[in-house]
Amino acid sequence: MITTEALTRGYDDGARGRVRVLDGVSLQVAAGEFLAVVGRSGSGKSTLLHVLGGLDSGFTGEVTVAGTRLSGLGDRALAKFRNESVGFVFQSFHLIQGLSALENVALPAAFAANDADEARAKEALARVGLGEKTERLPSQLSGGERQRVAIARSLFNKPRVLLCDEPTGNLDLQTADEVIGLFKSLNQDGLTIIAVTHEDRLRAAASRVLMLNDGRLAPHPDPLPRGGEGDR
Repeated sequence: MITTEALTRGYDDGARGRVRVLDGVSLQVAAGEFLAVVGRSGSGKSTLLHVLGGLDSGFTGEVTVAGTRLSGLGDRALAKFRNESVGFVFQSFHLIQGLSALENVALPAAFAANDADEARAKEALARVGLGEKTERLPSQLSGGERQRVAIARSLFNKPRVLLCDEPTGNLDLQTADEVIGLFKSLNQDGLTIIAVTHEDRLRAAASRVLMLNDGRLAPHPDPLPRGGEGDR
């Protein structure tokens, strides 16, 4: 589902010169895999997700996601790729406050070829357990419910890959466990998931854990048993 070869991403940082955030990363992720990527803050985890999701094109090397070679694609082609193949879940929910849950979920239709599909948005909300709260505004929902709306929005276009950036970072322990359970259910249904995280509970739910350090990926030195209790 995902392949990178010699993926390198750097930035110019004033007196420090050119800083490599990703340094020759080679990665293969199978269809239906649940991969967790951990590492210290600033290690490049979010940069990796942005490259895989077509949000950052300033890299060198080869990147192929869901059958699309991202290297060299223009803005329009990248937007088409993102809309058709990838869903994003972020630590901050990025919901529009004046729109209902249903309207927030259907928002990706504004960038698609087809008109908004209310039935599809309702189906996505039902999938995350919010079928009875379609008309609620974000301010009328709990933090966990807002994250579920964000997840439903990411599922609206039926992506092949779900990319999650610290998706439980703003949630309490119980709510985080509920969201992690949802990710596990989605993965069991065949969705490929990559999550970057600091949380042991989330990495314990993954089928594989990698650590990003000094711009390179390696197996985590202290893997948790799948389904373990993590840092509870």
